Amino acid sequence: MTYQPIENYGIIGDLNTVALVNLNGSVDFMCFPDFDSPTIFAALLDANKGGSFKISPKSDELKYKQLYLPDTNVLLTRFLSNKGVAELTDFMPVEELYGGKELIRRVTCIQGEYEFDLECCPRFDYGRIAHDAELISENEILFKAEGENEISVRLKSTVPLEIKDGDAKCSFKLKKGEKADFLFELVDGKNILAQGMEDFITESLYATIKYWKDWIDKSKYKGRWMEVVNRSALCLKLMTSFKYGSMVASPTFGLPEEIGGERNWDYRYLWIRDASFTIYTFLKLGYRKEARAFINWIEKRCQDISKSNEFLNLMYKLNGDKDLPEEALPHLEGYKRSSPVRIGNGAHTQIQLDIYGELIDSVYLYDKEVEPISYGFWKDLSRHVDWVCDNWHRSDEGIWEVRGGKKEFLYSRVMCWVALDRGIRIAQKHSYPLNQNWISERDRIFNSIHMEFWNEDLKAFVQYKGAKTVDAATLLMPMIRFIAPRDPQWLSTLSRIEQELVSDFLVYRYRPNERLDGLSGGEGTFSMCTFWYVENLALAGEITKARLYFEKMLGYANHLGLYSEMLGLQGQHLGNFPQAFTHLGLISAALHLNRALDDERNKDMQQDHHG
Repeated sequence: MTYQPIENYGIIGDLNTVALVNLNGSVDFMCFPDFDSPTIFAALLDANKGGSFKISPKSDELKYKQLYLPDTNVLLTRFLSNKGVAELTDFMPVEELYGGKELIRRVTCIQGEYEFDLECCPRFDYGRIAHDAELISENEILFKAEGENEISVRLKSTVPLEIKDGDAKCSFKLKKGEKADFLFELVDGKNILAQGMEDFITESLYATIKYWKDWIDKSKYKGRWMEVVNRSALCLKLMTSFKYGSMVASPTFGLPEEIGGERNWDYRYLWIRDASFTIYTFLKLGYRKEARAFINWIEKRCQDISKSNEFLNLMYKLNGDKDLPEEALPHLEGYKRSSPVRIGNGAHTQIQLDIYGELIDSVYLYDKEVEPISYGFWKDLSRHVDWVCDNWHRSDEGIWEVRGGKKEFLYSRVMCWVALDRGIRIAQKHSYPLNQNWISERDRIFNSIHMEFWNEDLKAFVQYKGAKTVDAATLLMPMIRFIAPRDPQWLSTLSRIEQELVSDFLVYRYRPNERLDGLSGGEGTFSMCTFWYVENLALAGEITKARLYFEKMLGYANHLGLYSEMLGLQGQHLGNFPQAFTHLGLISAALHLNRALDDERNKDMQQDHHG
């Protein structure tokens, strides 16, 4: 079987998990019922063993079109042929309204007449365990995984179903104006009667549309590129757990950074770094509720850490657990035979010093823009600032989680400076007792960066102490206000990054090096870094260039405005999909570029007025 490109997918979700829906109407990936649950559909990672839920018309000459209902996460897949037009509506009623754990698919014949095939082939526990299928009625099949603690799911429909080889299959005909409904749900005690199903689906469709439209209406962004910014915001919200307030870096695992390569990681967890960046973004857009939920999650982690006398992990499960053992799934061949397919993440044991800066910066912004944090929370948080004071000079694995040994990375050191700087600001704002070491150590870090990470020959800040290369993570230096965006040292660093890491306008995060990475193979350009580059150009006053590159980068989104982690040499999407980092980078670049263009226009208008 052939694999569809990663960019051929849309996502729907219920704030517990997401499903990836192909252009041809097949659900090829879904962890169920939660983001970090095992997959129940994973054809994206193994077309034969992964499982999928397909609904498609019988027709040789089909064309496909996929779109979201504007400002919602309700997905339409349209089938076009000489027989007419048919439409598949996919959505998941959100946890906040319905308790979630349901995938709803409605097929409608718009014009003409179609015959459809349905195949619902769940594969439990990443396709590792068998299941039984039971025909409860002609409209309901129960799938029960073997094993004591395994889940059961059921498929209900308004057309007759049958079981073949343990899967649900059927064919049905629809004429113009007719529809068929399908409900795939977790068996958890509640039961929707078959005769009331059509009304329930219509009602929950309208409620889901309203929920998403109401949510996006709360965004403060009303500038240029509103549609793409809204889509990115809706995507970030889909990756946020309603139950816990935490968010995944990406809802998928095992998608390769290089086709046939080994860099196939599991991103279904909360990274302190990624989540903190997401909170910056939600705050900039005016989403205080999401920021509050995450800060509550962090406060709980800090309380737990204080009791156990431990320190911050760089990643957690959404419920706060920190044990994420990494293992391979050798029975899955991987997307386009890219193996191993990994679950869990061995990087959870790494030291990455930068996470303290991102976290404390997000708390600083929350304290400044939403509500003051409590003194109790501050006491727990200040332990981490003390730790940074004592440990900022250490080597670590850095933001890119290299597996080739620790280094003294520039980005880690810059973010340690941020941790101390923002800690000082919070304490001074509230007149909390302030450890004077914080001020002296912050200044020592500042001097260390300027003296030990500046390479006079390259005229640039380098990737790590003693390096002769640059790193795209350095693009954050002016964005977190460590250095002015037009400082000569920064502009010459930016020029060096352009020479070494920029291809046209697409940015590599660094030049892959097996000794540094500890891994073989290469990777694509890193989409978040491209948006950071755009933002730096805007901050440096190169507004026309920034706008050109930003709008060219918008052309690399998929047909729905979604991005994975990286882009390959032919513009194909690589890495886990969709990727929170890329979407929050897009939003931040759009906000800064929009402001720069407004400032430029206002300046021109003033000159015209005075002229």
